[in-house]
Amino acid sequence: MSGMKRKLWIALVAAAPLAAPFAQPVTAPVELRDVADVYAADGIVEAVRQSTVAAQIAGSIVELRADVGDRVTKGQVLARIDEREAAQVVASNEAQIARATADLANAKANLERNRKLLEQQYISQAAVDRAQAEHDAASAALAAARAGTGAATAARSYTVITAPFAGVIAERSVQLGEMAQPGRPLFTMFDPGDLRVAASVPEDVIARVSAGAKGASAELPALGRTVPVKSVTVLPAADARTHTKLVRLDLPDGEATKGAYPGMFARALFATGAAARLVIPERSVAYRSEVAGAYVVTPSGEIRFRQLRLGEKTADGAIEVLAGLRAGERVALDPVAALSALKAAALK
Repeated sequence: MSGMKRKLWIALVAAAPLAAPFAQPVTAPVELRDVADVYAADGIVEAVRQSTVAAQIAGSIVELRADVGDRVTKGQVLARIDEREAAQVVASNEAQIARATADLANAKANLERNRKLLEQQYISQAAVDRAQAEHDAASAALAAARAGTGAATAARSYTVITAPFAGVIAERSVQLGEMAQPGRPLFTMFDPGDLRVAASVPEDVIARVSAGAKGASAELPALGRTVPVKSVTVLPAADARTHTKLVRLDLPDGEATKGAYPGMFARALFATGAAARLVIPERSVAYRSEVAGAYVVTPSGEIRFRQLRLGEKTADGAIEVLAGLRAGERVALDPVAALSALKAAALK
């Protein structure tokens, strides 16, 4: 069969009615009923807790214990930086503490001797004052050495890179043997159990969105589900360029959001009221390339394909029909079965 003849045959099949002797498909009515008026805003999933773990000292990366996709616990070692230089600094400061301790002991003994000599009037008050100053300087030097050792010890602890919280490694920005520098990012991680949807909403819609916050939900098309949200937060400042406000919807934890990840496309849905809508079951819609339609079954048993203009989906599995159907008509619930019956009628 040539391409032109095949197209003509398909057109005739779509237009041909089905005679009564053929088995009738199961149908559902086209209903006009009150449906929640929902405002939808495109957004993305983001992690409430997301952290970039950076180096705090310079050094060569000598060990990597985590990679992208790994689940880590709080305090788990992610990487190690060569600690030899930091260890030498600690040893140097400990030596300075020992020297400062000895100097302080000597200054203290000298001060005590000078005080006794002053009591016997062998030396002047000025000599005692000098001994006191030397004692105070030695005491300050010991305190400075101890502080330096504390800082060096802390810097040495920075050679071990640990996870700040339990989560998933989203990015690793360093390779084994590379040089770490203070402030250079090493890992990016997030908590998969604490996610939210961020969406930009025009200023003129914010009042309606705030009113419908209690019935808000988030649609995750990639997962094929819509989930209720725990809370809605409207940020007080607006974007001066787009005149929109950022709205955050906190997602629940558990099976409802299993598989969600930061950066995933999502829709924020806000119930802003109710209005009469013409709806049909979503599963009765047939898609032919870029055309959406449904198989209408007349009271006499004829089946015809009707092109439709569709609106938003409802929470109970229906979809709004903007054009192409009238209330009271019936559509086939199974488009595939309706098409088979239509072909059988055309070939008879």
